[in-house]
Amino acid sequence: MAKISVWTVACLAGLMLLLIIIVAVFDWNRLRPWVAEKASEAVQRPVSIEGDLGVDWQWRSGALPWPHITVRNIVAGHPEGYASVQDGDMARIDYLALDINPIPLFSRHVEIPRLEIGDSRIALQRNAQGDNNWAYERKKAREDEEPGWTVDLQSIALRRVEVQMTDEARKLDMLTRFNSLDTGARDGYGMDWESSGTFNDAEITGGGKVGGLLSLREGGTPFPLQGEVSFGETRVAIEGSMTAPRGLASLDVGLKLAGSSLSDLNALFGLALPTTPSYSTEGRLLAMLDGDEDIWRYEDFKGVVGKSDLRGTLEYRVREPRPLLSGELASDLLRFRDLGPLIGVDSSGEGKGESKKKPDDDGRSQPADKALPVARIGSETWDMMDADVRFEGKRIVRDENLPLDDIQAHVLLKDSVLSFEPLNFGVAGGTLSNTIKVDGQGDVLHADMAMAARGLQLKQLFPGAESMNASFGQLHGDAKLRGSGDSIASLLGSSDGELSLALSRGTISRFLMEAAGLNVANVVFVKLFGDEQVMLECMVADFAVKDGLMRTRAFVLETEDAVVTMEGSVSLKNETLDLDIRPQNKTLRIFTLRSPLYAKGSFKNPDVGVQAVPVAARAGAAVVLGVVATPLAALVPLLNVGTDDENECSALRGDKKTGGGGDGAKAANERPAGTKKANRSPATVHEDPIPH
Repeated sequence: MAKISVWTVACLAGLMLLLIIIVAVFDWNRLRPWVAEKASEAVQRPVSIEGDLGVDWQWRSGALPWPHITVRNIVAGHPEGYASVQDGDMARIDYLALDINPIPLFSRHVEIPRLEIGDSRIALQRNAQGDNNWAYERKKAREDEEPGWTVDLQSIALRRVEVQMTDEARKLDMLTRFNSLDTGARDGYGMDWESSGTFNDAEITGGGKVGGLLSLREGGTPFPLQGEVSFGETRVAIEGSMTAPRGLASLDVGLKLAGSSLSDLNALFGLALPTTPSYSTEGRLLAMLDGDEDIWRYEDFKGVVGKSDLRGTLEYRVREPRPLLSGELASDLLRFRDLGPLIGVDSSGEGKGESKKKPDDDGRSQPADKALPVARIGSETWDMMDADVRFEGKRIVRDENLPLDDIQAHVLLKDSVLSFEPLNFGVAGGTLSNTIKVDGQGDVLHADMAMAARGLQLKQLFPGAESMNASFGQLHGDAKLRGSGDSIASLLGSSDGELSLALSRGTISRFLMEAAGLNVANVVFVKLFGDEQVMLECMVADFAVKDGLMRTRAFVLETEDAVVTMEGSVSLKNETLDLDIRPQNKTLRIFTLRSPLYAKGSFKNPDVGVQAVPVAARAGAAVVLGVVATPLAALVPLLNVGTDDENECSALRGDKKTGGGGDGAKAANERPAGTKKANRSPATVHEDPIPH
């Protein structure tokens, strides 16, 4: 038995020695055609070996030596039927080496502890038709087919490996060089990279580090990545990690982006951003990418464009039927000079009152005889996504003389319906509170707006007024309008609702009217009061709006010496006026007012003059105040907002002694009840004794 065991061991050792000798002296180049054929079948493209194929034995561990295989000058062509965009092969590998553990071979398993590739060039291409040369069709095994060989590749080392990426469809031509780092490198990085080329005709350079290639297979292990890319004057830097990269399950990187203008991004990403001042942004970019509802989140970012700043968190969620953009933003300063081009606002005439008449996207130009904007409001893109974004800002500047402050906005876009609930801000020392809803689902827009203005200081509202040595009042107002159309002009021209305005005690003048751009009011003021400054006790106006026609429910302007009432209508649809203006003296101390006036014509070309037929029996100011006192009493809160001063407006202090009735009283009966009247008696008034 002992002799048999000795002979058995001796035979096995002899066979092993013979095998080693055969392997050592065998000309492995004879197997190059067979190896190339099997490789071609595996990668589904022609493969040839133009250099030497060699096998050496190396003792690593265990009782058996390990074969060390080296291959020189491997050439792989493009797939059959692919139209290459450049001359040359798909891959040329100058050097390839691998070790194989011999023991698992007996169980049809190939264990490769290390694969090294050096001095190689790989060409990845996609032509203009969208066909690429890297596509690989996985063959499904038949149920009755025996299990094939399995491969376990444990590490890869790259030495001077170049990858040329050419994409005709996306105008990409990029060369990237890879080199493996030492195995002892920290932070999990496995290789570095360096790139140069063009994308959309923009020159790009960059470099960085990424994790080891094989860590891509390990779904639970973060795959680190770090890099900086430059194109023109734009710089992009990222540093972070990916998890489960094969399915791109998650991304967590710090992102920095900076450049001289946002328009420089157009060539890179195919956008249509306008020219802006220099910008920069820094934040944390997170992504959950499962293929169905991908989520991108730019978290805690801080950005600057020119002197404007923006910070917050934005999230973009891919979903059906539309993606959703949500987030919360804040800013200390936003300047239209910096950001105006991004939102389609011309800021070239900032602070100068300039207005450029440019056609809209439909070629619709502003007519010379129209004051209200006719430019089309496009809503075609509103159905591309939904939005839910909140914004808080300390200051927004378009006109340096009239900045907005304490801005609060909640922007909602859902199923082509855009709303601001609310849109509140401070301006001219007062506040504007708004809710706006615009339905863009149909061919025309349907808009609803509610606005409340409180405490707007005239001295701040109109440029140049602060230079006047005078005391100015405050403007208050309420508006509720609903209309349909595709422009500001058509929306107002079809609107229904109501509009109320009140102006508290202060000085008014021709200069103030000109500064406000109120052409009609300016002409009327000159005819009533000349060029002098006049102390205004109050002005209160109340309009009902139906199908774009504003009808006066009540209107009174009262100075220290006179009361002016107005009746008639203003057509927002036709931009025409039809107003009857009646002045009355309160005293005989200063001057005597002229006959009643009319205001007709258009907004652009108003016609203001003295009525042709004087009124024979003119009502006194006391009667006028009595008529309008009841409807105007409902507007008392507009004048009393934010002040404890007694109201000096006689029209709002009228009692039953002033009389009243007619259309003004009738209009008042249509308003909600419960408004309190002032207890003071009306001021002393006198009829104008001198007819004109």
